[in-house]
Amino acid sequence: MNTTVEERSTSNNLKERWDQLKADNPRLRTKNAADELGVSEAELVASICDGKTVIRLKPDWEEILKAVESLGEVMALTRNESAVHEKTGTYQNISFSGHVGLVLDEQIDLRVFHKRWGFGFAVPVENPRGTLYSLQFFDKAGTAVHKIYLKEPERQHLYQAIVEEFRSEDQSSAIEISETIKKDKTISAEDVNKEEFLGKWSELKDTHDFYPLLRKYKVDRTDALKLADQKFTWKLSNDATQKMLNLASQNEVPIMVFVSSPGMIQIHSGPVNRIKVMDNWLNVLDPGFNLHLREDHIAESFIVEKPTEDGIVTSLEIFDEEGNAITTFFGARKPGKPELDSWRAITNQLKQMEVGV
Repeated sequence: MNTTVEERSTSNNLKERWDQLKADNPRLRTKNAADELGVSEAELVASICDGKTVIRLKPDWEEILKAVESLGEVMALTRNESAVHEKTGTYQNISFSGHVGLVLDEQIDLRVFHKRWGFGFAVPVENPRGTLYSLQFFDKAGTAVHKIYLKEPERQHLYQAIVEEFRSEDQSSAIEISETIKKDKTISAEDVNKEEFLGKWSELKDTHDFYPLLRKYKVDRTDALKLADQKFTWKLSNDATQKMLNLASQNEVPIMVFVSSPGMIQIHSGPVNRIKVMDNWLNVLDPGFNLHLREDHIAESFIVEKPTEDGIVTSLEIFDEEGNAITTFFGARKPGKPELDSWRAITNQLKQMEVGV
């Protein structure tokens, strides 16, 4: 890509504006700086791409992720507008089939929608403890989908080897972004054949069959949950997540925590122990797993039950005011195994506390 004079001028101006913003607020994170400057995070990172410190990567996403295994223990980060999911582990058992990739380490558990990815950069991040070496990936609209941070300084040469292997020929500081992914077209909940839809819901064999069911009936997810009220779903108050995390911690119940970005789903499976609220943030601060969740962004919360061949599987699902999924919680389980009785007890307790059932 040959960068025009106008594009270079625009990216230089953006870099200058960012430098001024950082001077005024040195602790401001890149995501927040991008929001303040009215650009995507990828555009902001690209503005400091120089081919030496910040390096653009080739869009060879499958091979880059496979190479990350050589880095040993790293920190994986996936976020959306309302939740940040940080997990420490290694990238192992990596496979790709069609539009989905899998990383199935005991700690790093990912569903990779790599066809949506558009940009990748190697970015050194300065913080009070020194330099954090990262690989950062963004979708075609410039939204961050996934970040990987080196944890073992002695493997820095292996990190540099990955960067050199996948270095793009294009090291310009301007990128061209496209529109965000369009949501599936849906119909009004009033136009859904409720009896037929709920009948098909009752026939589900796997939790993964739920999304195709929504697409078949062209129903929005939160509308679907409201259609199933008191049959498969129960609407809760928006402090239900905090109650659930405290119950899981107190009763030592292992859970699954799903956070998705436009191109990634990241999953924690295991216990949660240290639950801490700081301002609007509800946090899990455990060794190897951190969750940071904006409680003030939660607009709707539901207990959801789905039939499967392993029995009923129950989730706590939370959404923002636009109906976007923030985080989804399950009891820890493996395919072929029934749901934990201890998790079912927590969700039943939430229902009794909230709606008296």
